Amino acid sequence: MTDLVITATSVVAGANAITDSASAGEAIAAGKQIYLSSTTKKLMLADSNSATVEARKAIGTALNGGALDQPIKYQKGGDLVFGATLTPGVPYFLSDTPGGVCPIADVGAGEYVCMVGIAKSATVMTLDYQFPNVSN
Repeated sequence: MTDLVITATSVVAGANAITDSASAGEAIAAGKQIYLSSTTKKLMLADSNSATVEARKAIGTALNGGALDQPIKYQKGGDLVFGATLTPGVPYFLSDTPGGVCPIADVGAGEYVCMVGIAKSATVMTLDYQFPNVSN
């Protein structure tokens, strides 16, 4: 699977961004896909081939990095300057690398499908999280 190479310092919320924040449950970098743990109430890295449903359902993209218990602001909708080179019109999905994002063509067999968004341009993605909880 080929994940996007994200430059954390280039991840920037768009003018129409829908954001939220919570504490990190592990080290998280800007641009990583996260989920909110129902057990700890902290943000964790989402993963498309996790054994738990909760971890397979990304809810947002981290806008800043942080260590355990530090505050993380994340974006859950709207346009996002992703900090990676995108292909306009291509949908992007949660990958099997914790926190990673890949194009639809790189979602592997047996991985659970969680759409992150669709590239609006070579640098901007419109976030549109969708998780049907089905494997590829």
